[in-house]
Amino acid sequence: MFEREITEPVSLTGENGELNPAALGWTRTPLHDTSGIPARGHWGRNKRWEYWGVMTPTHIVALTVSCIDYLSLHSVWVFDRATGEAIDTTVLSPGRRSATLPASLGDGPARARTGKVNIDIEEIVGGTRLRGTAPRVSFDITAQRPAGHESMGVVVPWRRGDSIRHFQYTVKDVARPAHGTLTIDEATFDVPAGSWAVLDHGRGRWPYQVGWNWAAGSGNVDGRVIGLQLGSKWTDGSGATENAVVVDGNLSKISEELVWDFDSDDWLRPWHIHGERADLTFTPFYNKHSRTNVLVISTRTDQLFGTWSRWVRDDAGIRVKVDGLEGWAEDVLNRW
Repeated sequence: MFEREITEPVSLTGENGELNPAALGWTRTPLHDTSGIPARGHWGRNKRWEYWGVMTPTHIVALTVSCIDYLSLHSVWVFDRATGEAIDTTVLSPGRRSATLPASLGDGPARARTGKVNIDIEEIVGGTRLRGTAPRVSFDITAQRPAGHESMGVVVPWRRGDSIRHFQYTVKDVARPAHGTLTIDEATFDVPAGSWAVLDHGRGRWPYQVGWNWAAGSGNVDGRVIGLQLGSKWTDGSGATENAVVVDGNLSKISEELVWDFDSDDWLRPWHIHGERADLTFTPFYNKHSRTNVLVISTRTDQLFGTWSRWVRDDAGIRVKVDGLEGWAEDVLNRW
């Protein structure tokens, strides 16, 4: 399929609060002004979030700051790779007061302030600083942004006839080198070289029920830094994809709806994601399974952590090996 690359700043929405047609396309660096989300007349459908996942040799850390109009959801999740222990703290609070989210990516800090979860996400020189506290856990991690590092941004429309009522702008930033510290029960662990951070930044207006697949991987292969970004279901038939590969900071957009083969009766079986530009195997070692059912919100998430192998093809037609990249692949159904 053809996807238009956007190379100049553009507003996601027009003066009427609806999707700006000029915003449809993808970018290598964040160029979309998303200050029109939320907007009057669309209460309940506006979704805003910052999600960071960090994989270290010893632990996995995930943090979320989000607001979906009628409530905010914040979480800190930590997994000990040696013991298999997971520490999960998720807080739902009514309205928007507990969440601070920048109008556009990079315009200011993202913060969560609740009795149990406190998170600060701030842009600093050369990267993004991630700090937070939750019961038993605290962390101070920097996700570095090497010079020239590119990330994938894309606007995905959901069409109904000739109109677009719902749409999402996402930035998926993979293969960000990470360093810092993680403290669990007063024991402090380094976040050493070989740790990687991934950002999922979202601003959009969503239908009530949506399912998606998302996958990411980061690491070094044959002396090069490789980042893998894949998605499906929610983009199918939209004319847009969120598929890309980043090699030493240079992004190649994969404008193809890839096929995802996995066993929902046995999530830990290897996944196969493939198409003309990719033939990938993902071998999980852990399933972060979660369900939420609170009033009008119902979610089911199976997020598998594991290791990637095989190849994806870049813009030059060269097969990029991904053997040994670590990351995740997930299957999600949301009613929100």
